[in-house]
Amino acid sequence: MTAFVVAAHYLRETFRHKFVIVFGVVQPALYLVFFGPVFTGSGVGDWDVLVPGLLMQLALLTCGLTGFNIVFDHRFGVLERLRVTPAGRFSLLVGRVLKDAVLLLVQAAALLGLALAFGLRASVPGVVAGLALVVTMALGLAALSYAAALTLGDGLFAPVMGTAVVPLLLLSGALLPMEGAPAWLDAVSLATPFRHVVDALRALFAGSSHGIGWAVLSVGLFLAVALPLATRVFNRENA
Repeated sequence: MTAFVVAAHYLRETFRHKFVIVFGVVQPALYLVFFGPVFTGSGVGDWDVLVPGLLMQLALLTCGLTGFNIVFDHRFGVLERLRVTPAGRFSLLVGRVLKDAVLLLVQAAALLGLALAFGLRASVPGVVAGLALVVTMALGLAALSYAAALTLGDGLFAPVMGTAVVPLLLLSGALLPMEGAPAWLDAVSLATPFRHVVDALRALFAGSSHGIGWAVLSVGLFLAVALPLATRVFNRENA
């Protein structure tokens, strides 16, 4: 219950500054507007291939870089003040992560609305299931981002995570499907949970269930590693 109270607090703060919501979805929206017509006209795939990739891009940008928030909280003593509240450390972390998941869901809905205007035609149950999969994955991604921010500090977090997001995005096959990649690059891609999620999203948007099992398994393993690791770092940094 405490985690939901914390999440509600941060959501109120976030939605009070609507620029944060809009800014987060700008880059995927620009890809949709300027890269989408080239992508779909090249024969590589249609909107139901591109848009799932853009959802992954949105998740990596929104939740992969969300550690910026806790960097500033740490710098200005907010975390120190939260330490003396009755809220448990795990609840404080999960509340932040839940806020990020809700924010991602809102931004994803906006991106999907724009994609529909450009010609996306996808299975409605598939889209709903795909959003659930992305948001679940985003929980672990946001938790790791907070852990990275507390470990690296405000001087290193921005360059390290800003650099890491790009190869993770490319390896996921978000912008171009990885089937035509060299064997070694395809193997590296398959070692990340993001590739399995993108493949499952594309299948779900097409009304298929191909690869869903691998995606669910990879996301489950990702969460099983990310949440305990982030909790340990969060507890240590606020001891």
